[in-house]
Amino acid sequence: MTTALEPALSVRQVLTLERVLAGEPEVVAGAAQLDRPVRWVHVAEAADVGVMLSGGEMVLTTGVLLAGDEDLQAEYIRSLHRAEAAAVVLGLGRAFPAPPDVMRRAAERCGLPMVVLHRPFPFVELTEEVQSRLVRRKFAAVSLSEAVRTALTALITAGAPLQRLLDEVAQHSACPVVVTNLAHRVLATAGERPAVDDVLRDWERISRQAGGSAVDGWIRAELGGRGERWGGIVLCGYRGDGATGRLLAERAAEALVLHRMLGGGSAHTWEEQSAQSLLTDLVDGGVPARQLLPRARAAGLPVNRRTFVPLVVRDGDPGQLDRVLRLLGLPGLVAELTEGVTAVLLSLPRDQDAEALAAHFATRLRAESGAARTVAAADGRIAWDDVPAGLREARHVADAVADSAAALDLPAVVRLRDVHLRGLIRLLRDDPQVQSFAERELDGLLRAADEDLLSVLRTYLATGRNKSRTAQLHHVSRPALYRRLEAIQARLGVDLDDFEQAASVHIALLAHDAQQG
Repeated sequence: MTTALEPALSVRQVLTLERVLAGEPEVVAGAAQLDRPVRWVHVAEAADVGVMLSGGEMVLTTGVLLAGDEDLQAEYIRSLHRAEAAAVVLGLGRAFPAPPDVMRRAAERCGLPMVVLHRPFPFVELTEEVQSRLVRRKFAAVSLSEAVRTALTALITAGAPLQRLLDEVAQHSACPVVVTNLAHRVLATAGERPAVDDVLRDWERISRQAGGSAVDGWIRAELGGRGERWGGIVLCGYRGDGATGRLLAERAAEALVLHRMLGGGSAHTWEEQSAQSLLTDLVDGGVPARQLLPRARAAGLPVNRRTFVPLVVRDGDPGQLDRVLRLLGLPGLVAELTEGVTAVLLSLPRDQDAEALAAHFATRLRAESGAARTVAAADGRIAWDDVPAGLREARHVADAVADSAAALDLPAVVRLRDVHLRGLIRLLRDDPQVQSFAERELDGLLRAADEDLLSVLRTYLATGRNKSRTAQLHHVSRPALYRRLEAIQARLGVDLDDFEQAASVHIALLAHDAQQG
């Protein structure tokens, strides 16, 4: 539902009204300014009418008090210009049977639209027509403002996330909506996706040109409180009346400030939510990477001629990871993909050593956290379209490291080549053939749902079929372990002393665990 109002009546639109057309209007000066908005219509014969105006009025006059005094006629036009009147309409008649040259030349110099009516008609008809339209529009604008305020307040009360509020604003404004920080970095967007992408494609330049005023329908309202600004909300390409747009933006800003003060229904800041949304969309692959590029650029991530290094850290604090990036001066995005799994996307100049910088990041992270934190990484990607696959690979490596009994022996930055078979299985775990293989090989144990035997088998294979070590880890005697191994072999129909059969069972168990994980 589009609720944005059409622009306020302009001088040009007033001249097309049926009652005005009956007066045979002719524009004799200021034709380039006919799109000025008309705030009110004022009938006045006083020569000093300018002192009674506040701007935006269309002044109607017969000029009866100006006839015969050219100096007074010129000053009359200049006073209207100083008062920022929208236009002057002169009814021709006894006072001025033809358009007065002095007034026409003065209006042209001032850029003030001057219209003459060749056929007289009661000014009151025009006044009633325009005033009633303006009042209806004013009432509609106030009603829209209150509707937006009510809707946003209800969403905040219900604990809705920031995106839901912005979607509501975009629905009412019928244009893309963008929230930024003070550095013009995009924190969130709403609106029809193609239109939003068009806005973000050259965001840095356009947003700074638009500044804080309405330029070509760009309307900005500041976000902040207690004397401190921390961002803004922008209606991009708003097609309605500028005053109504400003009212909408202000109502949205009020709601967003309240939303942020109340915690916003999330433990994450807006900056963190922005990065999380972008990186999650990249990993999921539901949206082509090319379509996400404008969002990445608008979020402040350098994207031109860069090497992108995907990293994933388990049990890492996103805030700490972001601080380490800032300490090292490395541009990138940090976001928690799921609980306990945080992604980092580095964007490095192509002439820098990506592997060395990733290692430097991992070393500094260990020093800052005081723990042997392992960073899973994919090789750097030069093409943006390859970033999603890189993030998924880093995630697979992180999962493989979490499952690995030898994780403590791995380097600070772990890649696919470091996790060997376990890493390969992680990459292939969603393949139907791999899933079928695992089910077939382990069927005897899985149907019995004997977790104890599965655990013994897992330990036995992970220790290189070391019976003494397996018995020790499970706190059982060797004879008891032998009985369990015999039960496992009987249910699976295999000989675990045979290397190939044991390897097949081991791969199946790795695949099963990867699928369950």
